[in-house]
Amino acid sequence: MAGAARVSRGARLALLAGYAAATFLAFPHPLGGRVLDLGVATAWLAPACLLVALRGMTPGAAARAAFAAGLAAHAAIFHWIYVVTVYYGHAPPLVGVLAAVGLAVYPAAFSAAFGAGAAWLGRGELPNPFVSGALWTALDHAKSFALTGFPWAVLGYAQHRNPALMGLAPYTGVWGLSFATALGGAALAELALGRSRRALAALAALGMLLAAGALDAAREPEDPGAQVRVALLQGNIGQDVKWSPEWAQRTLAIYEDLTRRAASEGAELVVWPETAIPGSPDASPELTDRLAALARETRTTLVAGAVGLDWKPGEPGPRYFDSAFAIDGGRDVPERYDKTHLVPFGEYVPLRGLLGHVIQAVARGASDSDVHPGGAPRALAIPLPGPPHALTAGVPICYELLFPNLVRRFVDGGAEALLAITNDAWYGRTGAPYQFLAITALRSAENRVWTARAANTGVSALIDDRGRVRAQTRLFERDVLVGELPLRPPPAGGSFYARHGDVFAAACWVGLAVAALRRPRRERA
Repeated sequence: MAGAARVSRGARLALLAGYAAATFLAFPHPLGGRVLDLGVATAWLAPACLLVALRGMTPGAAARAAFAAGLAAHAAIFHWIYVVTVYYGHAPPLVGVLAAVGLAVYPAAFSAAFGAGAAWLGRGELPNPFVSGALWTALDHAKSFALTGFPWAVLGYAQHRNPALMGLAPYTGVWGLSFATALGGAALAELALGRSRRALAALAALGMLLAAGALDAAREPEDPGAQVRVALLQGNIGQDVKWSPEWAQRTLAIYEDLTRRAASEGAELVVWPETAIPGSPDASPELTDRLAALARETRTTLVAGAVGLDWKPGEPGPRYFDSAFAIDGGRDVPERYDKTHLVPFGEYVPLRGLLGHVIQAVARGASDSDVHPGGAPRALAIPLPGPPHALTAGVPICYELLFPNLVRRFVDGGAEALLAITNDAWYGRTGAPYQFLAITALRSAENRVWTARAANTGVSALIDDRGRVRAQTRLFERDVLVGELPLRPPPAGGSFYARHGDVFAAACWVGLAVAALRRPRRERA
């Protein structure tokens, strides 16, 4: 590494700050009543700044610098965790600040891995841009499964408004967008250092990716197999009263009124958000009868979030699930899907025997029991009052939408559309609801299906099979969004990504292994 040109300390700090700022600005944030969404422009700058900043550093020093910059960037992105812990978890403000920093440690560790890997593979210089792209993408992919995964603020999501790159999603998943963006950033870094040859090769490849995506995006969409008039209910029930017994009847009355309004606008399928029902149909036959009577009255089918219960012999009480129920007027027992991927420290506490008392001591709003995960993602068979008389739909619940390989299994299992239900009230008026909407848009594009997204306090939205938001609600307003939901036409299985999963990400891992093996042996020590 002795021959590698050094970057001055001041320039390095400026570049690391530029990486943190570009990363923060790559994702949506509310500003002055509008949403600032600059990712199409700023996402390329993040890898460019980081690569130039790390030039000439040892792997260890590069890891430390990238970790610090990644920690700053993601602590700012995750500022919404302060609202979750302080306003709804009733923790002291200091705990809220530490929660944002603590959560940022996870993605910052991957930033550190990128820094160390880039320094090692580049031998003190910039790695080949294709190697940088593969390294960044492989680490983004690792965020989807390492320590149960937390792939929020993955670089590819910053391109959710780039139609050319969104055209890659049905083949590569979000990982293709990460690769293209990191490749473009690496090319910018090469240009900044006056290395036009490698930059031009990377830009030519990027141009081909953009052209391929643009051609796919420009194709005429397939005629839907059928379409269903769907309504998304946004009850706007405050998180502070959501589980209050005094609010149970009022909450039900709000959703009943919204359902009647939806039916008056011709809706056949009415989607209520995550845990919208204040109770469990499994525990209350009266509640089930009331919901079935509403479905009969309005001639609709309800898909509604509620607590699911299951009793096992020998256990002192029921097991609790975060569930979605399909309720129509003709069935005594609603169809039910149980959320399979739960939120660590939100729906369950890892090592509860060791950590549970600590969590409850600092956050008085934390639960003293865990939610149980469902068995596996599966599509629900949902009867409809009119043609096509039935719908097979995946109903990903909140946190599950972060995981591409999980959501694709709904479509691979026959889902004709996604009915995403969530409760984003936890996030307040931060960037999180808009960032989560962008994540949901990628799930639509990856699987080539429309998504109807019902959120308790917003953003509720209809998203087409190219990942474009066709209609949406405003945050913290009680509303009904009604529109046509086209169903994915046969054959079953959906897009290439839905059928085959993370093939592109696996190719990036293989490419990294080849790059590591081709590195001169004397340099590996």
